[in-house]
Amino acid sequence: MTPGVRPLIAGNWKMHGLAADGLALARAVATGGAAIRAELVVCPPATLVSAVAAAMAGGPVAVGGQDCHAAAKGAHTGDIAASMLADAGARFVILGHSERRAAYRETDPTVRSKAEAAIAAGLTPIVCVGEPEDDRLLGRAEEVVAAQIAGSLPPGFGAAGGVVAYEPIWAIGTGRTPTEGDIAAMHAMIRARLVAAFPGQGEGLRILYGGSVKPGNAAAILALPHVDGALVGGASLVAEDFLAIARAAG
Repeated sequence: MTPGVRPLIAGNWKMHGLAADGLALARAVATGGAAIRAELVVCPPATLVSAVAAAMAGGPVAVGGQDCHAAAKGAHTGDIAASMLADAGARFVILGHSERRAAYRETDPTVRSKAEAAIAAGLTPIVCVGEPEDDRLLGRAEEVVAAQIAGSLPPGFGAAGGVVAYEPIWAIGTGRTPTEGDIAAMHAMIRARLVAAFPGQGEGLRILYGGSVKPGNAAAILALPHVDGALVGGASLVAEDFLAIARAAG
């Protein structure tokens, strides 16, 4: 954890949740989150952002989107603008998740443009970076992630309090995690890049770890230097698991 930085625990619900179960999950997280020191964010599917935000209003849990378009509006069938997410009650948005980089061929410049749009709409971008297993095995993990940071973060990222989420692609949803030493080394490298890119701001930007974070491993991961929270996937769909991870943040 970075001294003086409030940890952030963000739940990425991905493509899960209809109205009834999504609202039940949101209310359970809100009820349990009242006594937790960490800042909590849940990122439901776009269809639930407005309803979850209304249910969370005035409580300890913020709401985020899972993606946004780079344009403010236009003929982009099926997409959602950052301003639409903000209008629905979102305060954060996840961008550049490896699932989108892979399935939709999103490049660093694409993610950068989306982050600019999010900032312009008043949202805090959570920009994901992470290496495939082949690059990890070849010793290129830090090189790959450093390039993603350089290409994906716009100039206004520091002033906007943007968040970086490191998710080794091979650990997402697999139950596998890097060693604590590997996580610490990667987060230290990311911190150094943020400090260099955003003087006077990079020291306080939050760096999350994501990739098979569970109640059983959260405390050890969150105790590592420069790990300022977690981006939680599957475990965020179970309120008590998500809250247990948040409690582990101290």
